[in-house]
Amino acid sequence: MEKKRILIVDDEENFTKIVKLNLEETGEYTVKVENNSSNAFKAAKEFKPDLILLDIMMPGMDGGDVASELKTDNAFKDIPVVFLTAIIREDEIDGSIGGHPFIAKPVSAEDLIKHIKEHIAK
Repeated sequence: MEKKRILIVDDEENFTKIVKLNLEETGEYTVKVENNSSNAFKAAKEFKPDLILLDIMMPGMDGGDVASELKTDNAFKDIPVVFLTAIIREDEIDGSIGGHPFIAKPVSAEDLIKHIKEHIAK
């Protein structure tokens, strides 16, 4: 089985290291981390992810700007973008931000994997 490719764009390096380790430990995912939001588009072009996990609050470009930039390129229009953020709790909104689903931090590895499988399948 071919591993799914996950791009994580988040400025919190310790968080991204842990998420990368947890996802790769399953044997189902290849993970690339980009801690500088300004490099997200270039990283996506090079890595060609199946799903992008994107923080909202980051220095430079925020997650909404990154998602907008990605969706203007035909290469990324069908790739799911899932916001992974601490600024909103699951019970605060209907489950999407700007039309993109979101996962509230903190999140367990099990819940994150469940969300990833759900959104890659769409």
